[in-house]
Amino acid sequence: MQLKVPFLDLRSHNAPMLDEIKSAIGEVIDSASFAGGSFVASFEADFGAYCGNSYAIGVGSGTEALWLALLGLGVGPGDDVITVPNSFIATAEAITYSGARPVFVDVDERTYTMNPAALAEVLTARTKAIIPVHLFGQPADMDPILQFAREHGLFVVEDACQAHGAEYKARKVGTLGDAGCFSFYPGKNLGAFGEAGAVVTKNAELQEKIRTLRDHGQIRKYYHSVIGWNCRMDGIQAAVLRIKLRHLERGNRLRRSHAAHYDRALEGLEEIVTPVELPCVRHVYHIYAIRLADRDEVIRLLSEKGVGCGVHYPVPIHLQEAYRNLGYEPASFPVAERCATEFVSLPMFPELTPVQLELVGQAVKQAVTRCLVLK
Repeated sequence: MQLKVPFLDLRSHNAPMLDEIKSAIGEVIDSASFAGGSFVASFEADFGAYCGNSYAIGVGSGTEALWLALLGLGVGPGDDVITVPNSFIATAEAITYSGARPVFVDVDERTYTMNPAALAEVLTARTKAIIPVHLFGQPADMDPILQFAREHGLFVVEDACQAHGAEYKARKVGTLGDAGCFSFYPGKNLGAFGEAGAVVTKNAELQEKIRTLRDHGQIRKYYHSVIGWNCRMDGIQAAVLRIKLRHLERGNRLRRSHAAHYDRALEGLEEIVTPVELPCVRHVYHIYAIRLADRDEVIRLLSEKGVGCGVHYPVPIHLQEAYRNLGYEPASFPVAERCATEFVSLPMFPELTPVQLELVGQAVKQAVTRCLVLK
């Protein structure tokens, strides 16, 4: 029987923690603290401490985290927010739903994160904030981004939805700008049993604004100081996340070890571009994406070998039908667009075995070699 390697295996990831998680869920059920409440407060305290003694505000998703962070900073109609086109569409959606306009810049060829040198080209009097994306677990180059923001009076909201535990110059991402936003979608390095997210910040006033906004604008029950929305984290997700947070560092170490195995296995293949980790960062490999020219054929051949893989993201945001009104054309952002045609995401989760890792490495090399022969 052919050994198969799934792209993601949440069952094997959750299995060692399942008894503890079931017990925690039982506590939530017994207490009936389902929406917000003590379980959310406990997770917020733990996650804030993990992120470097920051305030953490639990919300319903990473998208809501981005949206509420922008609203809390006063971003709204008439404002521009600079971000990158090679992210999940939620990054741009949050800008749109705040009433502002997404403005894109291209990314660095090596890291696939925001190119700080491009910021000056799109700066206008309307620019209010910057959202760098720590894509795939790779921290963006934050020092020049933060310096540019300070020089021009701009807010910086980090999209850290794929980068739980990643570090830039020994500081956790999400704590470098005015706010950091995390998603706890089930497949993330820190994943819930459903939808959840969080904003982290060291700004006491901002965290109070976000707490008010996430709960219908209430300062206390039935007293509404602003128009808010229902963006509360639920108690079950908080209880699950509090347990899984204890295992996050071990999971990230394993991801980094798996990435090093892939690096060694694929070394010397000129047809493949493997991920780069800069000396000043700690990449946590939410995704291990390689680049190659014959992507579709390689994916087909990997599937034949029982290796699951993915593509993140095949259509950059600026070329999505939903954002046609922004007026961007193909070739507006050459690096992001080229990556969109070349990325293949290999299996990456902590529970990958040495046998599975070896199978993936061999299958990729064989697929690439076969493509060369067929040319």
